[in-house]
Amino acid sequence: MLEFGIKDLIDILLVAIGLFYCYKVMKQSRSVNIFYGVLFFISFWIVVSKVLEMKLVGGILDKLVNVGAIAIIILFQEEIRHFFFRVGTRQRVHRFVNFFRPDKKKDLSEFVHERETIFPIVMACLNMSKQRVGALIVLQNHLPLNDFVRTGELVNAKISQRLIENIFFKNSPLHDGAMIISNNKITAAACILPISHDLDIPKEFGLRHRAAKGISQETDALAIVVSEETGSISAAYNDVLRAHISAEELEHLLMKGRF
Repeated sequence: MLEFGIKDLIDILLVAIGLFYCYKVMKQSRSVNIFYGVLFFISFWIVVSKVLEMKLVGGILDKLVNVGAIAIIILFQEEIRHFFFRVGTRQRVHRFVNFFRPDKKKDLSEFVHERETIFPIVMACLNMSKQRVGALIVLQNHLPLNDFVRTGELVNAKISQRLIENIFFKNSPLHDGAMIISNNKITAAACILPISHDLDIPKEFGLRHRAAKGISQETDALAIVVSEETGSISAAYNDVLRAHISAEELEHLLMKGRF
């Protein structure tokens, strides 16, 4: 007689939560149809091999399942990387890791708390918004952005309102791309960022907004966008894009370092 206890219930719930989270990640990366295909194959294998006990077909499917794990890792390497990144950037995980780390790095909220850092960024975004000058500013958090810094031009200058506005001036050679700010300095400009392919991004948003969403999906950085068409200010963090925020809201986001 089968016994069903609390441990079995927890086991089922954990599997259901895992499948649901995998579905969310696949849906965001437009791989949901492949996910459906994998689920169908696993279900078919269970029915043929375990339920109907068909030896010939079941034996063939068993061999495929044995190498299936490697195939899934190759097929979904970006999604798996994104999954572990999302887990690793949770605040509780960072607190646990930082507890055992002697040289604790400052997070984004500690990095931008100084008035002399926040004020130039907010004022530059406000002025560029009024003049409808497009801009994309990325503030580094825990994860280093060295790979993206290498795609642009090194600046390594003190943060200032005038410098930010000059870099994003329409005739400037560095205006097309992202500015990366780290360690209280403007590290680089004209940097290339990954583009998000999420279907839930409004169609009126351009490549700057998709790049901001993309960098927020792959890193824990905070990205600020000034729209060239409308002048509106948006911000992306932890795969969440907030549009049409005011200067006060932007300052609040910089103070918190997250949504």
